[in-house]
Amino acid sequence: MNMPVQQYDVVVVGSGPNGLSAAIVFQQAGLQVLLIEAESTIGGGMRSAALTLPGFTHDICSAIHPLAAASPFFNSLPLQKFGLEFIESPFAAAHPFDDGTEALLQHSISDTASALLKDEHSYTKLMTPLVRDWPIIATDVLGPLRIPHHPLAMARFGKKALVSADWIANAHFKGRKARGLFAGMAAHGMLSFSKKVSAAAGLTLMIQGHLKGWPMVKGGSEQMARALASYFISLGGQIQTSLRVESLEDLPQARAVLFDLAPRQILKIAGYKFSSFYRSQLEKYRYGMGVFKVDWALDGPIPFVAEHCRQAATIHLGNSFEEISNAEEWTLKGRCPEKPFVILAQQSLFDPSRAPVGKHTAWAYCHVPSGSPIDMRSAIENQVERFAPGFRERILSAHTMNPEQMESYNPNYVGGDINGGVQDIGQLFTRPALRYSPYRSSAKGIYICSSSTPPGGGVHGMCGYQAAKRVLRDIFK
Repeated sequence: MNMPVQQYDVVVVGSGPNGLSAAIVFQQAGLQVLLIEAESTIGGGMRSAALTLPGFTHDICSAIHPLAAASPFFNSLPLQKFGLEFIESPFAAAHPFDDGTEALLQHSISDTASALLKDEHSYTKLMTPLVRDWPIIATDVLGPLRIPHHPLAMARFGKKALVSADWIANAHFKGRKARGLFAGMAAHGMLSFSKKVSAAAGLTLMIQGHLKGWPMVKGGSEQMARALASYFISLGGQIQTSLRVESLEDLPQARAVLFDLAPRQILKIAGYKFSSFYRSQLEKYRYGMGVFKVDWALDGPIPFVAEHCRQAATIHLGNSFEEISNAEEWTLKGRCPEKPFVILAQQSLFDPSRAPVGKHTAWAYCHVPSGSPIDMRSAIENQVERFAPGFRERILSAHTMNPEQMESYNPNYVGGDINGGVQDIGQLFTRPALRYSPYRSSAKGIYICSSSTPPGGGVHGMCGYQAAKRVLRDIFK
């Protein structure tokens, strides 16, 4: 293997948002850093490609970026100077119902709440303190378990986020609009709505909608990866692509190695270095449900019946709280629902660079059992057609990825799990193992910085940031 023989201070393996973030933290500290990527292009989940027809740009995994826009670390970087440009749609997200109406996540709490009718007061009462407190608790929420900087504000958030989605919906909302809107948000967490912590994803995403919006990246998600990499290189960092690491012997000498990889991969590369107890912990790490994804090249915009759905980049398709909850429960029990909950993005409505003039793209996925071989394209398209009659007539081409193909594209997505592992109460702060620091392995100088560490999945870079800060304290004091 053609590896540089020189010694580095730190080697980071994997160039997803967390690997890039960790590498930047080290380079900012004046260390000599090498970032290694197995594929020919950097980015992990932040890649874009012409998956259907020439001239149509599709995001392969991440598409809409509320957590990137809200990331304390990303917001500290001059990424705009390196080409990153966010685009927002008029509404952060829309949730259509069978009767042609919709619920909308808007920047304003009051505007969102007023359209929820009987739940206007309840929504305002729930969200106002959470949105107010977020700026002072964000770094603690998006980090490992520790004594928070603002305990009272953190307790207010935890009191709501650590309960089940069922509890939040039943305690706060009576109308179908508010309940449906919240269900679509909570389903991003890929947990049963009856489980503790299943409310966390929904509340966090709603907070970001009110604070920072749900933007997309102009030109495709790969532009975020390019901006991060360009900034890293401007600081003196080095990137090596097309280099798949299969053992520690493949790496140059370094005082620390960070893996932006799932525990399963890390065990194959460095498992022999770990204690038997730590190795056993990683072997027992639990991965969640997978996803089945479809990208379309379209002859026109999606003809949603609910008018405001044409003004939102993100659409949640699942109708009622009960229907979405049942679909997720069905999936967790190992079966594919006939009417899956679908997360859809229509970036080209707001970013004309994504498609030829007059044409459009759409991106969507549903949850499926881990590793499921079942083709869900028809079920997903049925859900789109349900709320947008005539959709199928606008399809020029389609591209699908099942869980196996998702894992082949990115081995971190074990069984198609894009969250890097189950994010329930047992693996929320203790991922990938119960330790004083979740980023530190049992072997000296070996660390984990992937989404299999706190705070988990999403494009925010905070796993990499927190891991790098741990290494600096441990080794480079």
